[in-house]
Amino acid sequence: MEFLTMKLWSPYLVGIGIGILSWFTFLLSNKPIGCSTAFARTSGMMERWFIGNKVDEKLYFKEFPAKIDWEWMLVLGIFIGSFLSAKFSGEFKVQWIPSVWLATFGSNITPRVLTAFLGGIILGLGARWAGGCTSGHGISGTLQLTVSSWIAAVCFFISGIATAYFIYYRIGG
Repeated sequence: MEFLTMKLWSPYLVGIGIGILSWFTFLLSNKPIGCSTAFARTSGMMERWFIGNKVDEKLYFKEFPAKIDWEWMLVLGIFIGSFLSAKFSGEFKVQWIPSVWLATFGSNITPRVLTAFLGGIILGLGARWAGGCTSGHGISGTLQLTVSSWIAAVCFFISGIATAYFIYYRIGG
């Protein structure tokens, strides 16, 4: 079990592991791996606290009911697995401002939180608009050789590189 304490894992082995997980996902649920629907379902469950079962009448939640399902549990597993990996490897620390952000923009937490919040909103809208997230398109869709997923994956990389360049070299530098 020594591999659980490693600080860095081989990206090739991790990729193989994700591929095997994808096989089991298709085998057991006949659905691809994806995470963004779990976040939408969570918002529906939270909305249910305020408006009751009216949330179930909404068009989106008729197709994707606001309930805990295997995708929701996958996201929970990602959080738990990430936490355990960081703890076992000795890398866990609570850090509100990453070192790269600190060096570029300083220690004021407000811009960091606002940027993260706005980025999360844009990411969520993009995932809904694209019909899936990075895991849905980038893992499951490309695995199935879906053209739209390959286009989405290329766009993920291009936009990620452009955004990092814009934030860290244009604004911060």
